[in-house]
Order: sequence, then structure tokens, then C-alpha cells
Amino acid sequence: MGARLSRRRLPADPPIALDALPPELLVEVLSHVPPRALVTRCRPVCRAWRDVVDGPTVWLLQLARDRSAEGRALYAVAQRCPPNSEDEEEFPLCALARYCLRAPLGRNLIFNSCGERGCRVHGLAAGAGKKRPKGCVAWGPQARWKGFRGWEVEHGGNGWAVEKNLILVPGAPSQTCFVTSFESLIHLECDVRFPLADPTGSRGWCFKRQLVDLVMEGVWQELLDSSQIEICVADWWGARENCGCIYRLRVRLLDMYENEVVKFSASPNPVLQWTERGCRQVSHVFTNFGKGIRYVSFEQYGRDTRSWVGHYGALVTHSSVRVRIRLS
Repeated sequence: MGARLSRRRLPADPPIALDALPPELLVEVLSHVPPRALVTRCRPVCRAWRDVVDGPTVWLLQLARDRSAEGRALYAVAQRCPPNSEDEEEFPLCALARYCLRAPLGRNLIFNSCGERGCRVHGLAAGAGKKRPKGCVAWGPQARWKGFRGWEVEHGGNGWAVEKNLILVPGAPSQTCFVTSFESLIHLECDVRFPLADPTGSRGWCFKRQLVDLVMEGVWQELLDSSQIEICVADWWGARENCGCIYRLRVRLLDMYENEVVKFSASPNPVLQWTERGCRQVSHVFTNFGKGIRYVSFEQYGRDTRSWVGHYGALVTHSSVRVRIRLS
């Protein structure tokens, strides 16, 4: 008969306190914590942990664990073009921490791309000089529209509206769209900061704009300047069957002072009345745009061709600005 195993438990090793770990092991352990918990739970524990979270090493270890092609390319660029520590004066966290928290690569940086985010703007008169609500801007006579949170809006004609899509738009977070209007006799003073794309300078266009701060979204400046980044922009637009429309798109890359560096414009042929009903996509990829880019100004214009009262102009939806890393 074989010897029976003893049921006596061996004495457990005493637990090791994390604050007793050598600094390099503490960094390794904390690098396995999810980014948000690392900032909200671990950083306030003590000064030593705060210094680890505020430093680049723990975040580089998190980047190194992404073994996808994009992850390996990004890690190589992060080592070659590390963020400048001077940026910490403008933001509370280091640039790599903002990147890991915000995860900007591949994410749509346009907020409220389909009008799914409701927000009411009460009675802002054109040129009234009143303080604009944070995150939701509109101006124009008796501007009282919903769904424009995140957009700067100029209401020409009968203004903008948010409606359900006429047809399914693939990949859209919501099957809703912004609808424009036009009234030829309207007299609106257009904001000089956003000149109309119409070459004739006609008034009454519906216009809206969103300014995307790439650095605030998590893309550090040295990464933007590395020539390894591409900025992909896209927009879906269409028309009603019973009324023609005109659509314009302008996307500008701006420096830190909001000066234009590179521009893309799209002016598709107007859709005629009773010709088609549906949506189509306009897209462009910015590459090799040089150094100093910080903002993307995404600007849309639309109107109908019949000057009808109501919202019969161009429909726009599923706007997107995405940043991706170039693999070649």
C-alpha cells in the first residue's frame, strides 16, 4: 500500500505589499490595469503610484501588448517620436495616457454624426452676441432646433431639421439625418469666419461645422507630425425624390492657431427633381500633410433647388473623421 498524502496544509507565504515591489516590477504590474482604472483608481493611491501613471513607461508597455499590425506600427512610432513632456502644461495627463484613454485610432471623432444627440438651443438671434451653450452652438433668427449638439450651425432659409433616414445608411450609429432648406429671399448676414462654398455667394444656405481637436482626442502632436498618420473623412448625403438639392462639403486641416494648411472640397452635381432618391458617400484621405496640424474643420452646406417652405434640401448623415496609422 502506498503512503497516504498528508492533509496538513503548508503554511502560506505572507502576502507581498505592492509598495514593497521594486519600481520596475511595480510598473510591470500596473501596466496590466485597464487605462481608466489606472487613472481613476491607481493614480490617487500614493505619490509613487502617481509618478508611475504620469510617466510614459507604463503606457508604452500597454501599447506593446497590441500585436496587431496597427499596434506594432504605432509602438514603433511611439518609440521613435515620443511625446513632448511640455504638453503636460496644457493637459493634466501625459500624452500617452490620453491616447490609451481616448483610443483615437479608427474611432469616429465626429460627435453626433447623425443628429442622434438631442440638444435644444433657445432663441439665439443672429449677431446677438449672447453666450453660446457649451457643446451646442446655433445662431440665426429664432433658432430653436433639436439634435445639433456638438455642431456650430447657421440656419439659412427655414433652417435645419433632424429626420429619419429615407433609406438605410450602412454603419451609421443612428438611422437619422440632418435636413437642409433654402429660401431665395432670405436676408441673413453670414458669419465671416465660415464663408459660403457657393461660388455665387448666395445667401440662405444651411451650414454647419464641427471642429475636431486631434490632440484633445488623444493623438499626440509628435505622432501627427511623424508622416505616419492618415486622416480619413467621409460624409453621406442624399435628396428627396420630389425636390432637387445641392450639397457641398469642405474639410480643412488647421494648425494650432486655426490657420488653414490643407483643404478638401467636394461639390457634387445637383440632384434634379424626380430623378433619384437615396444616399451616396463622399470621402477623402489626407496623407503627407506636413507638420503642425492640430484641428480638423468639418463643414457642410446644403439647400433645395425649389425654394419651398419646409425642409426639402440636401440630407446629410453619418459624417466621420477617422485617424489611422500608415502601415507602409
